[in-house]
Amino acid sequence: MEGDAEERQIQARFVTKLKPQFKAPPPAITIPANLTRLGLSTIVNSLLKAGNPDWENEPFDFLIDGELVRMSLEQFLLAKGISAEKILEIEYIKAVVSRRQEEPSLHDDWVSAVDGSCPWFILTGCYDGLGRVWKTAGLCTHILEGHSDAITSVSIISPVGEDSVTVATGSKDQTLRLWKFHTEEPEKSPAKIRAFKILRGHNASVQSVAAETSGSMICSGSWDCTINLWRTNESETEGDLVSVKKRKVKNKAEESQLEGEAMSTLVGHTQRVSSVVWPERETMYSASWDHSIRHWDVETGKDSMKIFCGKALNCVHVGGEGSALIAAGGSDPILRIWDPRKPGTSAPIYQFSSHTSWISGCKWHDKSWFHLLSASYDGKVMLWDLRTAWPLSVIESHEDKVLCADWWKGDSVVSGGVDCKLCISSDIGVV
Repeated sequence: MEGDAEERQIQARFVTKLKPQFKAPPPAITIPANLTRLGLSTIVNSLLKAGNPDWENEPFDFLIDGELVRMSLEQFLLAKGISAEKILEIEYIKAVVSRRQEEPSLHDDWVSAVDGSCPWFILTGCYDGLGRVWKTAGLCTHILEGHSDAITSVSIISPVGEDSVTVATGSKDQTLRLWKFHTEEPEKSPAKIRAFKILRGHNASVQSVAAETSGSMICSGSWDCTINLWRTNESETEGDLVSVKKRKVKNKAEESQLEGEAMSTLVGHTQRVSSVVWPERETMYSASWDHSIRHWDVETGKDSMKIFCGKALNCVHVGGEGSALIAAGGSDPILRIWDPRKPGTSAPIYQFSSHTSWISGCKWHDKSWFHLLSASYDGKVMLWDLRTAWPLSVIESHEDKVLCADWWKGDSVVSGGVDCKLCISSDIGVV
């Protein structure tokens, strides 16, 4: 019987939405039923090489009826109740795997925060209290100096203009700081920068900072259980200027820094706020150790929706179809995803459980409905596709807990951790 199973054949036609050079010939062919993704990839590459002798092998993933195949064809058809007698249409897409690991960028302490939302640089926050700007792997162009304790969160605020960019950092020193720097590489690298504005108002560690889409405001989540809203402008006419101080530091006058206070405070969480995200002007989301995700109406300051998941949460992000799906992770190995548009929202629509320790970060890909990443204390970054329950790819570039991760330039993943490294995994074909 076993021999029979190995020799079972299936009629299949390979189709794709990829560019013309990736298109295999349309006729159906006979293939073994026990093939898995790697075997199918070999066949498609052979078909493409037959039409183009210079073809270089490419890893592919395969979809049947919109679901990724993560077992043998035979097992998949059996599990889904699909007849093996008819011609099977198998769609292939580029496999989402990291094809290259850059040299790690070393820090002096834990790398606790990373923002890859600008294609020209990567912003990191470190437990040594410094923010760093990296043009590429190993090339630090700017150091942000001023915090007196660990930086826990970083956010690139303004879209890059012709010459400069504004960023925000949050710290265990209970403050946020706003910084401005020129994006081109300084003559003397790295350039040391001081904040142009210090934001005071929290009375515990600032754990997360997120910018409103226009960049005119930011929000911060803190271990004092509150969320504060702040203006980011340098002008003194907004009424949020507390003082302009010249301090003497080691006998030399420090340059003036504005100090700002919060415009408003959102109260509702009963435990530490660990993560905030501000995807639309009127709407913010927060996650907390009180086991809840809250959806805030910025105008009224009220939480219009609460999702409870039974676990202390470390991270939340919004994306996917219609930019409406909520992903969150925390004090267990499960990455959960909710769709608030569906009735009975409290139940996640997806639960991914391949990590072996707490989840520290999650991030949707901004160009794909299906893809997101998760970072974990198990030392791994996993890439997910909603069309399968297994991770598409596992990035194991860290030697200790991963504390933060983000997409960069659409085809790279940047991550930081307890091993004091910023790692860049590149050449990932998501879209």
